[in-house]
Amino acid sequence: MPFDEQMIELLGSVPQWLSTILLSALPFSELRGTIPIAIGIYGLDPLTAYFLAVIGNMMPVIPLLLYLDPVSRYLRRFKIWDVFFSWLFTRTKRKHSKRFERYGTIALTIFVAIPLPVTGVWTGCAAAFVFGIKFQHALLAIFAGVIIAGIIVTALTLAGINAISLI
Repeated sequence: MPFDEQMIELLGSVPQWLSTILLSALPFSELRGTIPIAIGIYGLDPLTAYFLAVIGNMMPVIPLLLYLDPVSRYLRRFKIWDVFFSWLFTRTKRKHSKRFERYGTIALTIFVAIPLPVTGVWTGCAAAFVFGIKFQHALLAIFAGVIIAGIIVTALTLAGINAISLI
């Protein structure tokens, strides 16, 4: 059974509105995976699904932005984690530094707004940390990205449902 089906089954006893919020907070689904589930499987109306998914997707942002630095500093005391974080930071800066240096928080907003795997709030918080974007700027940029991604995913979900109903 695929992981998403396992999660849906696990959350079967939880009210659908709460399940939507919880699934949106998780790094593997975020709102990109949750909005189609909320509309297509749970039968929530699109506006409710959108708002619940945005709320859930934003839940981990403040703790991530506040604690990525102290947690990484603590873990870097151990060689294996120091090697990992050095690799991660070097790779991230090499691949994305030109965009973030040039566009700053706008780049972060666009990065989070693109509804593709590995471009959500979890990765956005990591990018904000790596590039030293201040808390307030990162929070607003990520929130704007979540709003845009939610609109895109909701529109694509509705278009997909309409296309399927025509067949």
